[in-house]
Amino acid sequence: MWIAIVLAVLAFLVLAFRGLGFLAWLVGAGIVLVGWRVSGIESPLVFQSVVITLVVIAVLFGLPPLRRQLVTRFAMPRFARVLPRLGETERIALEAGTVWWDAELFSGMPDWRKLLDFTPQALSDEERAFLDGPVNDFCARLDDWDIHQQRDLPPDIWALIREYRLFGLIIPKEYGGHGFSAIAQSRIVTRISSRSVTAAVTVMVPNSLGPGELLMHYGTDAQKRKYLHRLAEGIEIPCFALTGPEAGSDAAATQSEGIVEKRTIDGVEVLGVRFNWKKRYITLAPVATLIGLAFRLKDPQRLIGEVEDRGITCALIPRDTPGVEIGLRHDPMGVPFHNGPIVGNDVWVPFDAVIGEHAGVGNGWRMLMECLAAGRSISLPALSVGAAQMATRICGAYATVREQFDTPIGRFEGIEEPLARIAGLTYLMTATRTLTCGALDAGEKPAVLGSIAKAYLTEGMRTVVSDAMDIRAGSAIQRGPRNTLSRAWAAVPIGITVEGANILTRSMIIYGQGAIRCHPFVEKEINAVAANDLAAFDRALFGHINLVVTRSVRALLLALTGSRIAAPPPALDTARWYQHLSRLSAAFTILSDTAMGTLGGSLKRREKISGRLADALAYLYLASAALKRYHDEAKTTANLALARWSVETCLHRVQEAMLGVLENLPMRPAAWLLRVLIFPLGARFRPPSDEIGRRVARDILEDREARRTLTCDVFVPPPDEPGLGTLEAALDMAVGALPIETKLRDAVRAGTIDRAPGHMLDELGLDAGVITQDEYDRLNEARDARDEVIQVDAFDPETYKTLH
Repeated sequence: MWIAIVLAVLAFLVLAFRGLGFLAWLVGAGIVLVGWRVSGIESPLVFQSVVITLVVIAVLFGLPPLRRQLVTRFAMPRFARVLPRLGETERIALEAGTVWWDAELFSGMPDWRKLLDFTPQALSDEERAFLDGPVNDFCARLDDWDIHQQRDLPPDIWALIREYRLFGLIIPKEYGGHGFSAIAQSRIVTRISSRSVTAAVTVMVPNSLGPGELLMHYGTDAQKRKYLHRLAEGIEIPCFALTGPEAGSDAAATQSEGIVEKRTIDGVEVLGVRFNWKKRYITLAPVATLIGLAFRLKDPQRLIGEVEDRGITCALIPRDTPGVEIGLRHDPMGVPFHNGPIVGNDVWVPFDAVIGEHAGVGNGWRMLMECLAAGRSISLPALSVGAAQMATRICGAYATVREQFDTPIGRFEGIEEPLARIAGLTYLMTATRTLTCGALDAGEKPAVLGSIAKAYLTEGMRTVVSDAMDIRAGSAIQRGPRNTLSRAWAAVPIGITVEGANILTRSMIIYGQGAIRCHPFVEKEINAVAANDLAAFDRALFGHINLVVTRSVRALLLALTGSRIAAPPPALDTARWYQHLSRLSAAFTILSDTAMGTLGGSLKRREKISGRLADALAYLYLASAALKRYHDEAKTTANLALARWSVETCLHRVQEAMLGVLENLPMRPAAWLLRVLIFPLGARFRPPSDEIGRRVARDILEDREARRTLTCDVFVPPPDEPGLGTLEAALDMAVGALPIETKLRDAVRAGTIDRAPGHMLDELGLDAGVITQDEYDRLNEARDARDEVIQVDAFDPETYKTLH
């Protein structure tokens, strides 16, 4: 009999671990029942009761008609009271876009083979030629310091934007654009941003959420023919007016209004819309010729239907339309891309200005949410990767060239630590950008993953640029043509704030949308309750119960075995990381379900808990991206160290986020039980060790190929240009002079020559015959180059007064 019990428990655990919860109950109960009957042993009443209970549960779970009558019809009204109530705008936002790898992470059993078999689209020959040709030429002509001083792009740069059709990256070729992929668009913006944030933003915005994309997806054929060619060629400069004084993060609360009305034009009665609006923070507004406007459309005269309030709608309004007030500029952190307010007073346009005309009425919010899913995945992540790669390129060179105490500063552990963060985060951010753009190019519109990419890559940019400023120290805070970092530092808060401030995105959007869209059953439960569909609710409810039971068993067994029983893909050097992520995915599933189950609809207002759950999901995704990148690229020692730093950082941050949720769940018994299931042996994930950090830092100091690969999107200027150009030239000379410096140091240690600083040591070595005249000249050339790149800019008083 006891053998039957043991077998039943083992069968239950094995089947539950594999996600077969109801079958586990059934098999377990069957084994115990058969064992009891075969043994002929007279069992105690308690034991008989347990067996009968197991059988009843197995039968109940296995017979849907029975459980619907005995359980589901009573549970459904209770769920209706607990499940979050969604307004129409919330529902549209939640339904926007698609789910992809985020659904696998929510499932608690991610299929790693699915991720590794996915092949992100590579650049086409045409896209690579454009990146290496026109984009490089465009970057070469940019002078970011001069742009800052003139407070605008110079006329020749505006002309190049039109010549190279940089506003038409995503517009199809049949309308005069390039029709490029998401990864091509991202890499173009990244390269330009490594040269000038102002130029990058100017190019980025027309290719993101705005008139071009809205017309491509929702415009009428006539609207496409009218505008897309002009947008692609730069004849029209677009902007999109969404944010207003009363509607920032809550953009759906806009008070911008359009009233449907008729006017007589040249003796003909024309249907149109009269607008009144106040918008602010609108990029390109001061120079825009075509305004995309989000507004609430009203039809008090019932000219287009029987409903007065038709909802959020989008329209295109030419700049020169009477009543439009445009041209004033904001000054976003001193970064001189065009940004400003737009006001409309009794602006009237014909009804064909509405995007999609009648089909677009009331669908503006859906249009915006669907397009934003793509835009968030590309634009600001691309800028963030550009800043990170540039910081890596600069600091890897500077920490080699700059010496203190006769030692390159990169050799000091105090510098090594931020260098490792810079390199590791750059690897992680670039991996996330590549995977997310790959999903877009595969036809997905990953709304949740796009929000993760936007929020966590811009936060990564903040960390990387801050560390780079610390390493450059005094030279980083002296503004001037030599100092690229200071201008990147000034731009960091802009990326943090726009397209959904990171506080909002983390605390409300990522998990709020993910918990419903990505969860295998929550959206089905909500829809079934709303439709009063008992059969659908029954399937979703018991599927949900199965998920919680099986993932609880899975999380516990993986935790107790150090994740070793998870089946990783065949990747020997990274197998353990896949196993750990499988464990944390299962833990995230039961933690998420417990938070939703105990807090119900109030979870929307528990933003600290929601934010920590967002952290856990985000770092599970970022770790997946790092492993995917390592799988797809060359298996070098440097790449392995970077992947290890990235994944170990993510594992630790997922753990800390989960602990934060456990420590703050209001229902303490549930939190105590979850802690036993998720961390039965304690919190054991640690951030990368000092040794791993040392390896990563040394890779960007000593491994030239690793440094080039890690910063492949950076535009490297000519060697005579102050800033990165002269720094790269000095690095080449310094590396070439290293063997000569080693000979001099060896001579000092041997007592052949005395210790002396810089050029004095070179002369002692030359006089003593330690180095040749050619070596002396090369060493002095390298020292002169070092001296040049550590200089900072200084201005005479009159010039200083004119600086911006």
